Amino acid sequence: MRAMILEALGPLRDDPTPLRLVTLPDPVPGPGELLIRVGACGVCHTELDEIEGRTPPPRLPIILGHQAVGRVEAIGEGAGGFRVGDRVGVTWIFSACGHCERCTKGEENLCDQFTATGRDVNGGYAERMTVPAAFAHAIPDAFQDAEAAPLLCAGAIGFRSLRLTGLEDGQRLGLTGFGASAHLVMKLVRHRFPDTRVYVFARSDEERDFARELGATWAGDTSDASPEKLHAIIDTTPAWTPVVEALANLEPGGRLVINAIRKEETDEQSLRGIDYQRHLWLEKEIKSVANVTRQDVREFLRLASEIPIKPEVREYPLEDANRALVELTDRAVRGAKVLRMG
Repeated sequence: MRAMILEALGPLRDDPTPLRLVTLPDPVPGPGELLIRVGACGVCHTELDEIEGRTPPPRLPIILGHQAVGRVEAIGEGAGGFRVGDRVGVTWIFSACGHCERCTKGEENLCDQFTATGRDVNGGYAERMTVPAAFAHAIPDAFQDAEAAPLLCAGAIGFRSLRLTGLEDGQRLGLTGFGASAHLVMKLVRHRFPDTRVYVFARSDEERDFARELGATWAGDTSDASPEKLHAIIDTTPAWTPVVEALANLEPGGRLVINAIRKEETDEQSLRGIDYQRHLWLEKEIKSVANVTRQDVREFLRLASEIPIKPEVREYPLEDANRALVELTDRAVRGAKVLRMG
């Protein structure tokens, strides 16, 4: 099979081609696993964090990618729930222990043995991959492969973020950053909360224009004050400065949900600007999002197929994965980016 592998970590600005196209033996499904012929795989900011060492893989080389969609090609001993030819998706949660306190409470995303697709094990930047059958997801017929791929991470994590805001219809929601996840949250909000006004904070004119096209009440820079105070804000940026700005835009009792796997150290000094009275007083809350559960993914896929929610997508051939990552860094293309395997 063909695959794009990561062999060394480092800044993308120093090496804009960190992934190398290679031919590898096809993986073999173990007990309880499925072998998937991958049709499409989404490109995520988390891959940038892996490449640049902020969320480093425990071993190299590794095949990145955790938004994979494809067909079941073979079934390992004891694997149930699917047949050869079924279309399935693989997400960031590759496995969890299933028996710890967190898992038994439905919080498998917080399991100490959480295993991440494309970081701890080989992922979907390849023509084939394996996954435990229990952690594979049936893909609704409403979506083509390239449409379904971003739903598995950007969509599911956006769904979880929105749920954690506790938002009620008619309240005001802010979205800081307007990439793959936020634009899907916007589509979801317009369906579930028709009387909610959405205010978008984004650093580029293109992102702000895109937000208005999708129905944003207002769109400004990440440093702008919103015209009205907001009941909840979802932050999807990798920086600290937007967090401080968001806190100042919250209503008393408002909640900031941070949907990010990490924050950059380069602007940590902005945290020194937090003023208790302006940013935190009056029972404002901050809540982080950590990974997703299988239940998040399955609920969101069902809802997305009913609405339907379809992401804006730009497709790249597998061998152009490096270009997709550079354009993700530069925010050169709006919406989601997806690799096609041919």
